[in-house]
Amino acid sequence: MSSLKNGVVIPESTKLLAKQALGVVDLKVRNLITNHPDYFPLYTEKGKWKHGKEAWTNWCEGFLGGQMWILADHLDNEYWRPKAEHYSTLLKGRELDRDVHDLGFTFWPTWKKWYKETGDKSINEVVVTAGKTMSLRFNNKSGFLRSFLAEDSTFIDIMMNVGIIFYAAEQLGDKKIRDIVDTHCLQTRRYLVRGDGSTSHEGIFDLNTGIFLRQTTQQGWRDDSSWARGQAWALYGFGTCYAFTNDKRYLEAAVATADFFIDRTGDRIIPPNDWEEINPAMSVESSAGAIAASGLLQLSQLVDEPAKAKKYADFAIRSIEAMCSPEYLAIDDPEWEGVLKHGSYHEQKNLGVDESVMWGEYFFTEALDKVLGGEMVATDR
Repeated sequence: MSSLKNGVVIPESTKLLAKQALGVVDLKVRNLITNHPDYFPLYTEKGKWKHGKEAWTNWCEGFLGGQMWILADHLDNEYWRPKAEHYSTLLKGRELDRDVHDLGFTFWPTWKKWYKETGDKSINEVVVTAGKTMSLRFNNKSGFLRSFLAEDSTFIDIMMNVGIIFYAAEQLGDKKIRDIVDTHCLQTRRYLVRGDGSTSHEGIFDLNTGIFLRQTTQQGWRDDSSWARGQAWALYGFGTCYAFTNDKRYLEAAVATADFFIDRTGDRIIPPNDWEEINPAMSVESSAGAIAASGLLQLSQLVDEPAKAKKYADFAIRSIEAMCSPEYLAIDDPEWEGVLKHGSYHEQKNLGVDESVMWGEYFFTEALDKVLGGEMVATDR
């Protein structure tokens, strides 16, 4: 067994499953880039990446290159390193994109990893620029970073992108940017995290006064229900905030949202799309399980209490083992082009339901990387 901080251990049996699963990732991604070079998929349709269905927004381009950087670390570096650099290079220019709230997803798994591998300051400048661009989404009256959807909207998803703003503020020594990201995160903690640790997907605020108006949702069942992927974004994102700041308020939010995720999911291990939904289209949503698994491994290294650390690591390990089984892992299905089955993109719009989705692919790969000795905490330099 591998031992980590807080006495967390990764069983050898889990590591063997992770190695096997990473081999499946290798095969599926090789096939994807051979069949569809320079293509950035979002979700499969009947197991196929290439189709003409709606995208809703432009946010997944960093996940494919992120998988390649991880594959380069563990498998064929000679093959994967040039591919990782190429697919990262294809994102150049997006660091100035003012239309999305997802530049962390785009540049953290790719250019940030590239910078760590090389120390090239010009690569780091792209990462920092992406963080600065993200900070420009800030609404001074409300104290929120606005979502891509509307001027008066903020998403819980943004918590998974704020790390790149913290990083930019740190690299630049820029107090204004740091104040922006802290304000957004604390506002999110106050208004989108409920008293029981559950989260709202979206918040609406008044553009004239900045006053918070209501919780709502785009992808959950109801405005007052609990969308599992948003819950996973929260537990992972608040943990990252704590790793950057050592502000206990962020750790408390990460723990509350993680405890809710685990308690509501229970022995099912993989959550549904929304825990409150009656008669859901699917009983599981694997991408939420993958995000949470990686986020819980990070949290196990951030909490002070060994019992808490064990709780989070054990649930993450059980989740990863479940996703490494043929029920989720497309190991015995050569016609299925994705890696991780039973994910969902947008159930309300009937997009990518019971399919492979790129964020599920990436965060599953990231969780495998952590099991096999990769960086546990997002801020690891």
